[in-house]
Amino acid sequence: MTPDSRRGLMRDIALQLPFLAWLIVLWMLVWNQFTVLSLVTGLVVAIFVTRVFRLPTVELSGRINLWYGALFVLQFLWAVLRGAVAVTVQVFDFRHQPGAAIIGVPLRYADDLIMTHVSVTSSLIPGSLVVETDRDRSILYLHVIGVRNLDDVEHQRQVVLQWEQRIVRALGSPAQYRALKADERAGGER
Repeated sequence: MTPDSRRGLMRDIALQLPFLAWLIVLWMLVWNQFTVLSLVTGLVVAIFVTRVFRLPTVELSGRINLWYGALFVLQFLWAVLRGAVAVTVQVFDFRHQPGAAIIGVPLRYADDLIMTHVSVTSSLIPGSLVVETDRDRSILYLHVIGVRNLDDVEHQRQVVLQWEQRIVRALGSPAQYRALKADERAGGER
């Protein structure tokens, strides 16, 4: 094995470690056992899964902002609570049918990882569900309830774009974060 191929192998292993760790934690949660045996079997299963179901290596940005991450979690929990209450009110309001729409939201800073985070976040908040993604054009298509007019549609688009911005602040690559800051400065000057 040449030194360059050894370095490449070590780099691939280092990039896969967070994913392997997550699979091990997931395994332990599935079995509700936090023992050495479940750790070892989780490691075996994680290695098996990553070798047999080979996926391209996902390069993480290496940038995690703890402040924005904590803020994101709090805002997400609040949005889930608000969404649950809003959906409950719509279900029990027999006077009005809750309008629904499928809307397209072109993301501004999305790579595959950010797009996935935005999709999952949008789908976990009650009242919206991602039904399609256009990876090539970075567009999410969501089914949203509680939409009565075009202003509601535009509001929902802005909500998804705000989630994208929050995720970029917390987890985005340095280039994505710089692009977000540049857009915020340009928007503030108008």
